[in-house]
Amino acid sequence: MSRLSLFAGRPDRSRTAADPAARVGLRQAAWDGDVLSLLGDGRLEGQPGDRPGRTSVELELAPPSGQRALKLQTFPRYLPEATDDSAQEELGLDWTGFTALVDPQALRQRGQWLPGTWKVTALVTAGSQRVRTPVAAHWCGSAEYPPARWVDEGVLLVPRFGSETLQLTVLPGRAVATGLERTADGFRVSGLAPAGSAGGALVLRHRESDTALTCPTDWDGPAFTARVSAANCDLAGHWEPALLHPDGRTVDLRTDLPPTGARQFPLPDRQVLYAKQLSDLRLQFCVQDPEPVVDAVAPVPAGYRLTGELPHHRGTAVELVLRHSGDGRERRRPVELTADGRFDTVLALEPDASDGRPRPLAKGVWELSLRRVGAPEHEGLSLRLHPGALAGLPLRAARGPKTFLLERRWHDTLILDSTPVLSAAERNARRQLRLRTVDYPAARRLPLRDAVLYDVFGGRSYSCNPRAVHEELAARGLPLEHLWVVEDGQEQPPPGTTALRMWSPEWYEALATSRYLVGNTHFPDFLERRPGQVVAQLWHGTPLKRIARQVRTDWMAEDGYLDRLEHEVKQWNLLLSPSPFATPVLADSFDYRDEPLEAGYPRNDRLVRADPAERAAVRARLGVPEGRTAVLYAPTWRDDQRDGDRYRLDLQLDVEAARAALGEDHVLLLRPHVHVGGRIPDDDFVRDVSDHPDVADLMLAADVLVTDYSSLMFDFAVTGRPMLFFTYDLEHYRNRLRGFTFDFEAHAPGPLLADSAAVVAALRDLDPAPHAERYRAFRERFCPLDDGRAAARVVDRMLELAERRD
Repeated sequence: MSRLSLFAGRPDRSRTAADPAARVGLRQAAWDGDVLSLLGDGRLEGQPGDRPGRTSVELELAPPSGQRALKLQTFPRYLPEATDDSAQEELGLDWTGFTALVDPQALRQRGQWLPGTWKVTALVTAGSQRVRTPVAAHWCGSAEYPPARWVDEGVLLVPRFGSETLQLTVLPGRAVATGLERTADGFRVSGLAPAGSAGGALVLRHRESDTALTCPTDWDGPAFTARVSAANCDLAGHWEPALLHPDGRTVDLRTDLPPTGARQFPLPDRQVLYAKQLSDLRLQFCVQDPEPVVDAVAPVPAGYRLTGELPHHRGTAVELVLRHSGDGRERRRPVELTADGRFDTVLALEPDASDGRPRPLAKGVWELSLRRVGAPEHEGLSLRLHPGALAGLPLRAARGPKTFLLERRWHDTLILDSTPVLSAAERNARRQLRLRTVDYPAARRLPLRDAVLYDVFGGRSYSCNPRAVHEELAARGLPLEHLWVVEDGQEQPPPGTTALRMWSPEWYEALATSRYLVGNTHFPDFLERRPGQVVAQLWHGTPLKRIARQVRTDWMAEDGYLDRLEHEVKQWNLLLSPSPFATPVLADSFDYRDEPLEAGYPRNDRLVRADPAERAAVRARLGVPEGRTAVLYAPTWRDDQRDGDRYRLDLQLDVEAARAALGEDHVLLLRPHVHVGGRIPDDDFVRDVSDHPDVADLMLAADVLVTDYSSLMFDFAVTGRPMLFFTYDLEHYRNRLRGFTFDFEAHAPGPLLADSAAVVAALRDLDPAPHAERYRAFRERFCPLDDGRAAARVVDRMLELAERRD
């Protein structure tokens, strides 16, 4: 019996038109033997799907003849991704998933294969409601471009998305290209013509100009062999092949090619004749620039080895570029090119960061391309997949807490998806609501445990003031459990600590039950400090620019930030101030009613105590050659340069001019603010250290700091080394954008430089003497407590507060 069946006698409760309150999406399409398996999910607005049967989905196929539609039997599937993707808190949708099986034989009409398109729509049922809606494509993979299949001799079934829904097109009577071989002058195409269509010739028609080109074609019954000469394809663009019958009819040519073989024939002028297989199995010849075509993907310990063809690039220095589609940051890997026009590279899932240690690629989608070393971004060549490599995807790999998915987009473009460390069942909005409003309050009734929960910038790294406090507590040997928040698995804390995934159930419990909460940025807005609990806000910098309530912008109030801040500040029973100057500024910025602890910054203890051996070791890890001057360039972000979820990278520094003037004996360590995205230069002169987990290492290694308005200046002043201030937009930043907490021009411990040429000149002829007195006064005013004992003073206060039990 066919797996596609009619359901007779069922009352039709569906609406006649697509309803925006319903949504059905396809997530995967794959051939299981001779059957097409469709995995998806569907829901009705306001209707639950947290148990099997509460919401169900059927697929309906409308035939091209206009006759009665066929309805696919579907089977419920547990799919927590449906709840996660809905981004709503009220309803569980874990059981709105479905699997449907399409037996192509059921698409025959009166026993015959008839050409035409079956339109797929969905019927979503929940309670007394039944709604008809289109089937939407997924954003990537087989559910974006479902695979076509030969279902009979000369009969092709092509699933595709068109007319706003999934369609199944039956194409009988097609010629089949069964072989493609590169020859000395182009390609040899072999294949089979449908019954009654033998004879004639293979014709290429140029899509852009309608020029036709007839290829020499030999016949042996229904089998043909045609020679496509690259020399004759002299027009750039797309050449569409078809068989021209002696009586003038044309027969569409589709492919059933072997999964191996070269696809690009080199042409003069660094172009190629590219034999492409499209998603609907059409064969297409393109005269174009060469593309990297991946024909083999092999798992290796580091990640995946990618090999393929790339003509015309022999002798060129090429690198594999991984570009994060969200923030634009890049990671690069070497590529080996061979004399026969092939490439070989390894896609590392945990590439070495700027400190020389492996670090997993951050969550999000990474776009893959090959690019000449040093070339502009637009020259990148996206990695295309050979048709033989498509069926092997997706590939899944795990590295520690991280999972990676090698997948495709736009049919044959290779991408890497670095998935969140939380599962869909843990991270969805509904589960998070329950964890926040039910589980966390319940955990607050449990006894406090002698544990310290540390958080640096929402789980980003093991660094800053909390790191120094942890090291001090560990050195004292106190009987404490040390818990470290890790948001994306980018960094694991040292031995003796336990990593907690941020937003996980165990993280919520630790917030409620740890005696000490130690952070350097905002705590969760639902946090309620318990009696006996110490909430230590150590913050992350002396404020030059106004922060929090001192910032005079509308968005601070409009998005509820100030209201959330008011609640959060009430939970703190320790606010750290690095200096007498900072104390009233921080108290006013946060409207903190208690007395802040003036203790200096724990993160600067190691700068005060650093010895030459430690500094040399850090410089060696960063790859700074002995004898070179290390320049740390650390600009902050600009609030008016928003670019999506990040701020635009706008260096202003003329890197090439700096390289020409300083490249022989300087190294530029480039550290944009974490809020900034975009491509960052990275070579022998400019080092991208944006991924370094601890900026204290960079300050330890640097001989000179170049910044604008970053609070790093207050930390770096502890070293006594010179600072330059690149203040090209001083008036705009001070008067219109952020504003300052003191007269920066009068007290800056180094020259204020208005353009890139002045910065380069000052670095070339560095002379700190004219600013020595202002530097001394700056340290005296802003760093008087940085004596190497700040962490000890903070820990003493934390222990004292815990003893009070209030």
